[in-house]
Amino acid sequence: MEYKATREAYGKALCELGKKDSSVVVLDADLSGSTKSKEFKKLFPDRFFNMGIAESNMVGVSAGLALSGLKPYASSFAVFITGRAFEIVRQSVCYQNLHVVLCGSHSGVSVGEDGGSHQAVSDIALMRSLPNMKVIVPSDYNETYMAVLATFDMEGPVYIRTSRAKSPIITNKDKFEFGRADVLKEGKDITVVACGMMVSISLEAAQLLRNSGIDAEVINASSIKPLDEETLVSSVRKTGRVVTVEEHSIIGGLGGAVCELLSKENPVPVERIGLNDVFGESGSKEDLFCKYGFTKEAVAERVKKFLNG
Repeated sequence: MEYKATREAYGKALCELGKKDSSVVVLDADLSGSTKSKEFKKLFPDRFFNMGIAESNMVGVSAGLALSGLKPYASSFAVFITGRAFEIVRQSVCYQNLHVVLCGSHSGVSVGEDGGSHQAVSDIALMRSLPNMKVIVPSDYNETYMAVLATFDMEGPVYIRTSRAKSPIITNKDKFEFGRADVLKEGKDITVVACGMMVSISLEAAQLLRNSGIDAEVINASSIKPLDEETLVSSVRKTGRVVTVEEHSIIGGLGGAVCELLSKENPVPVERIGLNDVFGESGSKEDLFCKYGFTKEAVAERVKKFLNG
């Protein structure tokens, strides 16, 4: 199985968009080597702007460029572009409903040794809370590439979450359908809804569960705002229980979004797998995934305990 980081797909897609339309401009907060926006800079240096370690200013300039008729793509570490720049994202981008695409790279605890100060575990919650903002957390390299291309024709602000670590390529999409969740494995006993790197891990966990006689349905909810309500509710009506899996706090992220939906449309028991109201810490990606329960074995065990509980 091929492994690639989703941030690499962001850089590749930016280059394709730059070739497609001269109105595409890219901004970065002195992290273009990490976010991979440097690939755009190589091809279109006159349309690339390194704004330095000043995320709020970068987002404000992006809003101005959008008002001028350009299509800005701004990137930085997820913890900074959603945290430091939150007020400007709210006031300058979302309040005016401008078409600015924000990419938060190095999300979750898979950032590893950079530690808790650099690990975004509440960025989805922050961006979900803003009116007009759309939130996308692609599951792999291919889906990220297609999602970035799709943002060109979207309206209003968009937040895309990418990862530093490599993960398996599990999709073969030739188009990204915003607002749609994909059932990657059908099942009848329980619904597992995941996003980002946790989708591949959930698929592996489903295989372990099958060996234990549990038939889990696995859904890739890469479009977190808005959710694909029809697909999720349909699955839950069949299985009767849900487990959400995300490399994010269980507060306000995918788990929160699913609970909000189901409490209204089809109340069922929900188990949320994620960081339980804690920060991350420094360590290898593998050690941190073990500690916080982001392995196929840990996910499978949580599902079994939930079903038996």
